[in-house]
Amino acid sequence: MTQNERNKLYIARCLLDGKMTISEAAETLGLSERQVKRLKKGVKEYGEAFVIHKNRGRKPPHALSDEIKNLVVEKKNLEKYSRANFSHFQELLEEYESISLSKPSIYRILVSNGITSPKKHTKIKLHKRRKRKPRRGMLVIVDASPHAWFFNNEECSLHGAVDDATGEILALFFAPNECLEGYFRIMKTVISNNGVPLAVYADRHTIFRSPKTDKLSLEDELSGKRVKATQFGRAMSELGINLIWAKTAQAKGRIERLWETLQSRLPVELNIAGITTIEEANAFLAAFISKYNEKFAVEPREPQSAFHNLDDNINLDHILCIKETRQVDHGSAFSYGSVYYRVIRNGKPMPIIPKVKITVLKSPQFGLKVQYSGSIYDVEVVEQLPVKETAPKQPKKPRIPIKPAENHPWRTKTIAFPTTIYDESDREILDALYSSRLAWR
Repeated sequence: MTQNERNKLYIARCLLDGKMTISEAAETLGLSERQVKRLKKGVKEYGEAFVIHKNRGRKPPHALSDEIKNLVVEKKNLEKYSRANFSHFQELLEEYESISLSKPSIYRILVSNGITSPKKHTKIKLHKRRKRKPRRGMLVIVDASPHAWFFNNEECSLHGAVDDATGEILALFFAPNECLEGYFRIMKTVISNNGVPLAVYADRHTIFRSPKTDKLSLEDELSGKRVKATQFGRAMSELGINLIWAKTAQAKGRIERLWETLQSRLPVELNIAGITTIEEANAFLAAFISKYNEKFAVEPREPQSAFHNLDDNINLDHILCIKETRQVDHGSAFSYGSVYYRVIRNGKPMPIIPKVKITVLKSPQFGLKVQYSGSIYDVEVVEQLPVKETAPKQPKKPRIPIKPAENHPWRTKTIAFPTTIYDESDREILDALYSSRLAWR
């Protein structure tokens, strides 16, 4: 019996003994006079048990059975579900085990059995929230997250792109490390599936921003000096995409929040699917992205999309690649990576004027190609450089010394020397000159 029920029982006895009026009892208990009369009558007819609620000790008809509770705890203790947070675990039970329970029910069952969620909410520093862009494609945020995505505890990097307006995942790609190729792959997926965005938001990693940028002085910038763009920056410029560098991690908080969610959910999903390699994981990501966007993506404020189609005459692979300049030697050959290659067209060597600059394109998608005069050509490895053709040298004619004739002016003409000697040094110079004259004769 609770204290409140004891108070009701005491007041009921006072009413039965005539020690208190109905109005006084109603004021003391905070009840209406009708309820007080009902209490007095019930205690008189049924005794002290009347003040106890009739459902006490009875199990509600909609209560979960002990079998269901034990089954939920048993499933949570399985290795494939052990790392899932409570919210994700509720979704997994409904998807894979056909157990449909609410999130609060799952929470109560697990907490009552001493199981805590691996994802705890901690108090964080609040930052001013940046409004979402009104349209899809106005801003795409890219980043990579190193994490032990598989249960073998080996780290790899997951590259990702998120639309700022909707929060939907546009592309994901696994790679052993954060690399340029990973960002090229996600940008190709974004452009192929949606179109070319207006801007890309990235951090200040050297993939996006040259470290020499901070070394420019104010005088250098005023004089027009610029730092050469990175390969990613050059590719974005060719596609007409504005590349924006974030100064803090909070500035690109939408994708940072995505990593927190994926680090909690994706390893569990990969483990359930039995995926342990990067190649299998990349093939699995398409279905995962579709399910994630269906659950978490929001509608943009404006339905029109800011993505625009890529021109038909542009080959995306020839832009999202490494481009470097080389000089052609004789025989249309050039050196790249300590190997000599030759430009070919239709399977035959293409004649190119020596010392001409060409652009070498390198990508895992197509290997090595050359861009020359606005066209793309294949290359082949040259085992030995062709011999440079040179014109035959003419034999040198023997040099015949020329001796002046006896009547040559040099022999006959008299040199007039100045009569005025300024100092002894002038006299010495004139004497030496006169002596050489006599020696030549």
